[in-house]
Amino acid sequence: MGRPLAARQPFIVQDVNVVAPSGGVGAAIINNLNQYLPPRPATVWPVRMGAVPPLASAFQPRTDLRERIDAAGPAVVLSGGGGVGKSHLAAACAHQALADGTDLVLWVDAADPQRIEAEFAEAAYRVGANGAEGQDTAADAAAFRDWLATTTRSWLVVLDQLADGSDLVAWWPPRPASGRGRVLATTRLRDAVLSGGGRATVDVDVYEPGEAAAYLRERLGGAGRGHLADTAAGQLLHALGSLPLAVSHAAAYLINEEVTCADYLRLFTDQRSRLDALLPPEADTEGYGRPVAAALLLTLDAAQRRAPLGLAAPALCLSAHLDPSGHPLSLWADEAVREYLGRLREQAGGSGDADGGTALVTEQEARGAVRLLHRYGLLASDPEQNARAVRIHALTARATRENTSEELSGMAILAAADALVLTWPDQEHTDRELAAALRANAQTLTALAGELLWRGGDDHPLPYVLGHSLTEAGAYGAAITHWQRLIADVERRSGPDQPGALYARDKLVDVLRLDWRVAEAASAAERLVADYERLAGEDSVDTASARGTLAICYWLAGRAAEAVALAERTAGDLVRLLGADHPESLTARHNVAAFYTQVGRAEEAVAIEEEILPLRERLLGEDDPATLTSRSVLAAGYVSTGRDDEGIALEERVLDDRVRVLGADHPTTLENRGSLAGHYYGTGRISEAVALQEQVLADAERALGADHPTTVLFRGNLAAGYAQSGQWERALPLQERAAADAERVLGAEDPYALMVRNNLGDTYTRTGRYDEAVAVLEQVVEDSERVLGEDHPDTSDARGNLGAAYLEAGRAQDAVPYLERFAADCEAAANGQDHAAVRAWINVAAALQRAGAPEEAVEVLEQLAEETVRQHGPGHELTLETRAALAIAYRKVRRVGATLRTLGQVIGGAARGRRRG
Repeated sequence: MGRPLAARQPFIVQDVNVVAPSGGVGAAIINNLNQYLPPRPATVWPVRMGAVPPLASAFQPRTDLRERIDAAGPAVVLSGGGGVGKSHLAAACAHQALADGTDLVLWVDAADPQRIEAEFAEAAYRVGANGAEGQDTAADAAAFRDWLATTTRSWLVVLDQLADGSDLVAWWPPRPASGRGRVLATTRLRDAVLSGGGRATVDVDVYEPGEAAAYLRERLGGAGRGHLADTAAGQLLHALGSLPLAVSHAAAYLINEEVTCADYLRLFTDQRSRLDALLPPEADTEGYGRPVAAALLLTLDAAQRRAPLGLAAPALCLSAHLDPSGHPLSLWADEAVREYLGRLREQAGGSGDADGGTALVTEQEARGAVRLLHRYGLLASDPEQNARAVRIHALTARATRENTSEELSGMAILAAADALVLTWPDQEHTDRELAAALRANAQTLTALAGELLWRGGDDHPLPYVLGHSLTEAGAYGAAITHWQRLIADVERRSGPDQPGALYARDKLVDVLRLDWRVAEAASAAERLVADYERLAGEDSVDTASARGTLAICYWLAGRAAEAVALAERTAGDLVRLLGADHPESLTARHNVAAFYTQVGRAEEAVAIEEEILPLRERLLGEDDPATLTSRSVLAAGYVSTGRDDEGIALEERVLDDRVRVLGADHPTTLENRGSLAGHYYGTGRISEAVALQEQVLADAERALGADHPTTVLFRGNLAAGYAQSGQWERALPLQERAAADAERVLGAEDPYALMVRNNLGDTYTRTGRYDEAVAVLEQVVEDSERVLGEDHPDTSDARGNLGAAYLEAGRAQDAVPYLERFAADCEAAANGQDHAAVRAWINVAAALQRAGAPEEAVEVLEQLAEETVRQHGPGHELTLETRAALAIAYRKVRRVGATLRTLGQVIGGAARGRRRG
């Protein structure tokens, strides 16, 4: 007997390409925010990444320490208090590695685990690690660790300022198989975990007396101020505790102010006494804070009196609230920073403008303040470091903040926040290094700002820009946490109906979708729509856009009917409110067309996309991702409506364009190739389809990684393709892997995971493994009815496959109700005229015969034969097939005359069909 045919072909083509109302382009299953990324640049070796600090003036090699570090092996942790020079020692090792021609030197500010993940992900992209494409930060970071373990190239990774022992364990690079890799970390931790995992710990303390004296001599001598090192030099170094950071501050003061060690010692002692009264001993647990703070204040006081007059203190205060690992020098050209500096200069006794207002300092003056602080050793400025050109020692930053008034800190925070927002690139892919540095600085600033960014009841845009950037960078976990905290903060301050809270909730829905947390996204989107309806009304643009977002969530959750209805409503509302040619209206109409192609309404989809495409070409350009997406959906519509040649030619054009614009390995390009393979399958070009899908899967595994959701999707598609072409020995093992991967990566209740498991159960049936087929399909049916609903097409397919499995397993009575329901679903979907519906009813009759109800089988086939003759005529293939099955049914109930008469009708109908042909 024939087995049930699914209402839709088993090959899964995920080319829906819906567009979020916010404008982020992505496929219905893989919603990529990074479609605008340029092709991956070729790796040019050697690779230097991160802001490796330059060697300090009069750097002391600290020979004993360096020998211990070099002898400790390939995995070393430098442990010691703040300001003892751990980072300088690590920098010396990094510079030596560069001089030795090491292929990769990566310097990571490891104080924040998110920073480590981001830097590892960027490194993966730069070195061309398998599985890294700039799409998912966590996946890319893991790909980089794998690359470190397997590459034959030499490398050094420095994890500077590790702040948490768990981060050290989680992010410690693996031991390379080649033996050509080395890891060096610096930390203030002294935990037992430091020495685990094959790591060696080297304790770093203050200078030895001879080292401190040598540093001071070299520093003063190199500046032509050797005469300042008088007999009090030893006493001064003792008072400074031989702490490298404090000694460097003191040396800068001595040089720039031309005072002797004896004079400085008197000033320092007086400053230290005042600090002792202000800073209780328990606030300085390491004993380093007072020397640094006292030296800092003395140096800062001197710098404040130098040109550009009155700018040193406010400039240092602003830097102290940014990321110690560096911020771009361009920040100091921003008007907000220059206005802040001008206001503080005026308060310090400088002059305002001619009208009595605050005069902006010039860009030259602002950068002059940075150079002044660099000259006095309070921060480091190196324009060659680009996005991290201006750095400040973390201990200097802390001492600055602790000795700054709340009012001044607030002014600095707001100015820095304004400048960060205005410095952010419009398209982050154009300067990934800058975007990463700005994210780090924004995270540092917002953590220090507290309530300052919400003074006066107005939300500062920086937290929102930061959230967007985290999402754009593929740091979905961090982005979700950020948006959730931001929502809670805004709601606590201003209430849940505040526009900022609603906006943040919308962005949270987006990133939940991207992180495959579809159920959460749909639930959050439902609440958002309800709130917009309550606050803005049923007929507002905001409400309509929120409904569009919810429609996408419903589609991802497998709720196709709801998704289509909501997308139709959204499109109608936006066209009426904004006009048919508005970009948001075009997006909404496109989403409707994208859904239509997947639910059997391809003619309508084609009509919509043929209208939208020229508008997008004119408004957005021929190569805009949205334009290419419209072409792809139009191509799918052409194939679905029998215009195979047009559809395939158009999809091939889209693929060529995406290769040119995005690169061959971009996830969207890979998805495009997968869609083209699906069209090949649908038009009978099986061998071409299989070959293309095999290559797509291989490329996805190489470019994205074996566990990337896109790769998992392609693996399931190839397995379905093998099954469709009858290659069961290749289909089955791949389907078993695809089902396990989809369940693990996407979740057991993800619609695509359910579909892959359904395909696996079908393949078990076709290969004679009936008990396994029944077990798999029973669970798929149960899960699909619960997750997708009883009327969803995928649920219907699963019921049909379960009925077939029951039948082949000898459980005909169990099979009948499932096959009857499947046949009814096919008939309803195709108005009784579809091949699948007719053949499904034939299979119902066969099941009834096996279940001991042959007369009922005859009744089913008689009714079906009458309907096919009426719909298609006596010579149609469906009529002939139905009457042939009916003749067999008559014979089984020993109705000989009916059998002969029906066979004659089959022969006569076939003859008439041949004559017409």
